[in-house]
Amino acid sequence: MAGLGLAMVCVTQTIAQTDAPAAPAEVLAKDLHEEVVRIPVTVSDMYGRQETRNMPITVYRPAGPGPYPLLVFNHGRAVTAKRAQQGRSRPEALARYFVGKGFVVLAPTRIGYWETYGDFDPEQTGGCSGMQVENMSAAASDQVLATVNFAKTLPYVDTGRWIVAGQSVGGLTTVATVARAPAGLVAGLNFAGGTGGDPQGRPGSPCRPQALEVHWSGIAKQAKVPMLWMYWQNDKYWGAQVPREWHKAWVGGGGQAEFVALAPSGDDGHNGLNADMDHWLAVVDGFLQRAGFTKPAIVARPPSTGFADIDNVGKVPVSARNRASYQTFLNLPLPRAFAVSSRGGWGSATGDYAVGRALGNCQRFDVDCKLYAVDNEVVWPGR
Repeated sequence: MAGLGLAMVCVTQTIAQTDAPAAPAEVLAKDLHEEVVRIPVTVSDMYGRQETRNMPITVYRPAGPGPYPLLVFNHGRAVTAKRAQQGRSRPEALARYFVGKGFVVLAPTRIGYWETYGDFDPEQTGGCSGMQVENMSAAASDQVLATVNFAKTLPYVDTGRWIVAGQSVGGLTTVATVARAPAGLVAGLNFAGGTGGDPQGRPGSPCRPQALEVHWSGIAKQAKVPMLWMYWQNDKYWGAQVPREWHKAWVGGGGQAEFVALAPSGDDGHNGLNADMDHWLAVVDGFLQRAGFTKPAIVARPPSTGFADIDNVGKVPVSARNRASYQTFLNLPLPRAFAVSSRGGWGSATGDYAVGRALGNCQRFDVDCKLYAVDNEVVWPGR
């Protein structure tokens, strides 16, 4: 089986909007111009069966006509047969950073997941002892290239400059795409990429890791662009050493990749993409700077302003009905952040990258938001 994707964010977050009617179950991020489109794609499984299905793609983009460079983000794969429950690929926190850098982000939900789950699985690899990765790699990367072809129809996208990224099997998809050397690709970002992991049955010991070594060594010579590979030391899917062997095989085969071993994150570092933004953002930002993408996008903690005491609820510039939400914020553990909008709305977060998540939780309803409080300090400058 393959690594987990579309993982739950291991932080507590709350979002709200002033005087708004009851929200539907899914509220699109207004500030990111989030939308969902579907395109037909044709893929084959490991048995030669070919199907054409409609693949959902989540779109996030900056305001304005562009054209903007493109990032295609690829999700992972549930260990058990719960791919129907993985839901739509919706990497909002990651997308906020990349949209801030000036990218359009397209996140396909590949065939065999969510609404296309059923009797056709183009990413099936066979049993653990006989796992075959070649068809999975081809089918997944075919869908990336289909996404890029769709992006060529969007006037606000510059497909002459694009990056491929992904987590777990999405990282494997990223490596496979880089190996195909498509036009316009400038870099690849691999977050804990691989396949064959089972954190419960075989923690740190994936199925046939040598199969991926051989495959990546064989296709690396075709790759033309640099990559950044990020793995967390307490990854229960691969362990600490197997990813190093995969990287050695890729570089030995002629590929370019910087390997970064990140410190343990939570109970399972395989979820570091979602739960350890505080650390990977700086690594990715440095890599993108070297690739020529220099626009600042990481939300930094502002200095204390002394505008008010942290527990002075009456000074918080939110509507009267939302002051209880600030009181709730004061009971959250550190790190924490609270953002306010010009119309009395708010957003809150605690845990990893709290400042960025709180601001994003506010901005998804109202683009004019600022941080009000971080941890035990008020950082709002006043109107």
